[in-house]
Amino acid sequence: MNSFQHVYDRKNTRSVKWDMIGEIYGLEDTSDILPMWIADMDFPAPPAILKALHDRVEHSIFGYSFMCEECRTSVINWQEKRNDWKIETDWMLFHQGIIPAIASIIETFTEKHDKIVVTPPVYPPFFQLAEHQDREVLYSPLVVQDGQYTIDFKDFEEKLKQAALFILCNPHNPGGRVWTVDELTEILRLCTKHDVLIISDEIHGDLMLGESRHTPIAKIAGKESDRVFTCLAPTKTFNLAGIQVAMIIATDKEKRAKLEKHALAHGTGMLNAFAPTALTAAYNDSEPWLEEMLKTIADNIEFARSELEKKVPGLQVMKPQSTYLLWIDYSKLNLTEDEVMKKLLLTGKVALEPGSKYGSAGLGYLRLNAACPRETLSEGIDRVALALTGKKEK
Repeated sequence: MNSFQHVYDRKNTRSVKWDMIGEIYGLEDTSDILPMWIADMDFPAPPAILKALHDRVEHSIFGYSFMCEECRTSVINWQEKRNDWKIETDWMLFHQGIIPAIASIIETFTEKHDKIVVTPPVYPPFFQLAEHQDREVLYSPLVVQDGQYTIDFKDFEEKLKQAALFILCNPHNPGGRVWTVDELTEILRLCTKHDVLIISDEIHGDLMLGESRHTPIAKIAGKESDRVFTCLAPTKTFNLAGIQVAMIIATDKEKRAKLEKHALAHGTGMLNAFAPTALTAAYNDSEPWLEEMLKTIADNIEFARSELEKKVPGLQVMKPQSTYLLWIDYSKLNLTEDEVMKKLLLTGKVALEPGSKYGSAGLGYLRLNAACPRETLSEGIDRVALALTGKKEK
């Protein structure tokens, strides 16, 4: 059977998505809740990765491991092939994940009470990490034009005038927006003008839909590339979130030295024994799986958008240019977020993410994960429709 259409039972596997719904949503009984929230897929990892991990397990010794030259080369070759971006071995620093990587950059290159710009609605750790490190977050909300998010560059520049750092979501989560070269060029121009460093989270950069093409901002930064820290990982692309591995690409030698010193000070320099194996098998041998998965996701998204808007009049679903996430505008239903969430969880028995999680700019929205078999997705859509209309599908 097609692994993208087979329904796997993920309950009781220590899955955050499936086994922590009660803690996350404050429910005592979650046995009949369908989770469509956190961003991991209900698909098995690519066969090449599974084989490589099986072989690694068969070796039976799990001592200290390091990211070898083959690991670095696999990243370099992948970026050159997929994004026409030529990076060098020395630019690469490995980390346990994108979130700790961003945290390390914030702590290394900003001071307490420095200001950090984000563009909400956006991935919550961007502003949470800054706040937990006693930095001040400046919000420059995105605006919707022709059904897609765009940057209000006038407001963005006003915020940059006060800031030390900007965190870019490239592509955008939760809206699925793929920033154009012109937009990225303007971001670079303004950050250069006001001497602001850039963290670019590009974890969704491989998940391009249709004719969309990802542009790493550092690729077009030219002489300003030293102000950019690019955060990459195979984990979102190949459904490996539990095997924690990520990279920071930093072209400036002195900045890399500071990040290496930070890693030594915090004891974060070593990764788990499965990380090198999974990473190399992903980038060297799993591209055919990715292309098939993206076709499945594209079909799922078109199906979900059509069905949700048909079954729940008033819903507007933003068409993503990347990712497997749907950003659903329910503002025309004249319901509060609390009301919507109660209807979804108690009537529909389905768990989506509330938009306010992504900042106040996300109020009136829901985020739905469409990376699942069509049977699961169809069931989830029916549950959303039941929750928001009170009508059960015949």
